[in-house]
This record gives sequence, structure tokens and C-alpha cells, in this order.
Amino acid sequence: MPQLTCGFIGLGLIGGSIAKALKKADGSTRIIAYDKNPSTLSAALKDGTVNTAAKGPDASFCDCDYLFLCAPVSDNDTSLLRIKEYLSPACILTDAGSVKTTIHAAVAQAGLSHQFIGGHPMAGSERTGYQNAKALLLENAYYILTPTREISRDKLCAYQNLVRRMGAIPLVLTSSQHDYVTAAVSHLPHVIASSLVNLVRDSDSSEGIMKMIAAGGFKDITRIASSSPAMWQQICLTNTDNISLLLGDYINSLLAIKAALDGRQAETLYRLFDSACTYRDSFINASSGPIKREYALTVDIADETGALASIATMLALNNINIKNIGIVHNREYEEGILRIEFPDEGSVTSAKTLLSGRGYLIHDKKFL
Repeated sequence: MPQLTCGFIGLGLIGGSIAKALKKADGSTRIIAYDKNPSTLSAALKDGTVNTAAKGPDASFCDCDYLFLCAPVSDNDTSLLRIKEYLSPACILTDAGSVKTTIHAAVAQAGLSHQFIGGHPMAGSERTGYQNAKALLLENAYYILTPTREISRDKLCAYQNLVRRMGAIPLVLTSSQHDYVTAAVSHLPHVIASSLVNLVRDSDSSEGIMKMIAAGGFKDITRIASSSPAMWQQICLTNTDNISLLLGDYINSLLAIKAALDGRQAETLYRLFDSACTYRDSFINASSGPIKREYALTVDIADETGALASIATMLALNNINIKNIGIVHNREYEEGILRIEFPDEGSVTSAKTLLSGRGYLIHDKKFL
């Protein structure tokens, strides 16, 4: 296989993770990158991810087989015009943005539709920047591709194969399909999480009691509110119609729930929670998708030095692998205070038998 050359304009969390995944899949892949933050390029050169640091969208990228636009949406549109004169006719131009309609329009206006395939890895973190980029971020994540009508089938197939080499799962959608779907499962949840955090802030007492006791449910549903404000501002301003449409539907559903609450409609309220529980559990039980079954248990342990280490050592001596372990400081949903995650159900069963046999009180928690 000939050496692959990939260019990146923007090397943050997503761009950096794509570059790292490509390098992990084939160490001979040549990576050329530009980022407006010099320290980002220095770090990427130092860790071996990037071979060549460019000074801007310039001739450094003329030999690229793929060119990834991974800067914020508004910057991508500007970079597109600057990089146009340096693109090889054989290069596949792509992006990594959360909104596709605007970049497709910009590509068409630039006359580059014949070599553009939109890209969006459905992976991320509330942490931002190259320092948090990692190849594993893309592993088993859906990577949505939005080809233009002018793109050849061969180029689309080549990109799909590249996505598989990264460890991700390619999924082809139109740009309009992509923007509606991501508005529902990604963009609207961020709006809701942020509004809920602000509601608690505005409703809290002067002593900050709500903030002090905020428990598992609140933390789980609002974790994504810690994401980049600038990025989500841009997403809301570029996928406005879809987010507004779905937000209107959500507001209507909340009004219906409020009416059920005010009317003490027990059956309606039960159906709300039951239907949501059933549908949410179907995500976990699906053979594919980002929400996977989780194997874990919680253990009551004494709050004393060495208690956690004793359990970890006991499991290790019995060849039981631990995926993650940590103290639960709030017991709203957890009866124990030590939470242990395992790679499979067999490990949970073995750990439960071992620990309960030693007198520990065990509480199962097999999935999210």
C-alpha cells in the first residue's frame, strides 16, 4: 500500500484524535498540520503524530490524499477559500464539523463539490484541545460521511475504508439527514443540559445547598454542559432550524408533563417513565451503537486507609480484571461507596462470589 499523506487544518480534540488514529493504524502515514496555536503543533511534532507543521493553509498541503478541515465552522469556511489553490485534484477534501449544511454550501460555492465528502465522527468529550486527543476516542464510534452528489463512488469507498482503519464505523447520510439527526441526539441535549444547570444556579439558596448536594442524576445529565461555549454557540447558529424545531417539540412535551403533574395523573406519569426506560434500555441491548452494556457492582467498605487497596489486591490475586474503580461520594443512586467496573459479566460474577464470601455487602449494577 502506498504511503498515505493526510493534512489537518485545526488540530484540537477531534482533529488530533483522527490524526492519532491514522498514525496508529499505519505508522508510515505522513501527517501535515496547521493550527493557530503554536504550542499545539509543537506537542504534535514532539509526540510523533505530525511530521510537518505548516505555517498556514498553504502549499505544504499540495500532496495530500486527504485534507481534514477540523477548525471551528466559521474558520473552516475561510480556510476552504485559502486552501483551494493548493489542493491536488486527487485529494479528498473533508471536515469534522457537527453541522453539514453550511460547509456543503461553502464547498459548492468554491467549486469543490467533486472532491468533498463531509465527515463527522460521533465521538467527543467535555474536555477540549489536542492535549486530550487520543486514537481510542474513535474506536467503535459511528463516523458519519455526507458525500456530495458529484463525488465518485470510488472516492466514497476509499474514505469508508479509511474510517474503518481508524477503528470507527462509517455511516453514509445526506447532509440534511445528518443535521436533523445530530440536532436530536447531540445538539438539543447540550442545550437542555446547559439550561438545567442554569435553572439550578438561579433556583439555589444563598448557601448553595443545591450545588453542594447535586447528586448522580444531576451530574450525569449535565456533564456535557462543561463543553466549549464557543463551539456550541457556533453549532446553535449554524443548525438553528433543526434545533429550534426539536426544541419546540421538547417544550410541548414538557408542558404535557407539567399538566400531568398538576392534574396528579398517575397513569400518565407512569407511562412517561416506563416508555423512556424501555426505549433507553433498547439502546444498551443493541448490538451496535455508542451506549454499551456496563458491568459493574458497588461494595460497602469502611471509610479507612487501605480499604480500597485491600479489595483491588484481592481481585488481582484471583485473576479478576478491573476496568475501573473509584469511590462514590454521593449515594442518591448507589447503595455502596466503592464502584468497580469489569470487562465482562463473568468477571462481575466471580468478583461478587469472592467479595461476598469475604463478608462484603455487594450491590449489582449491570448496565447504565
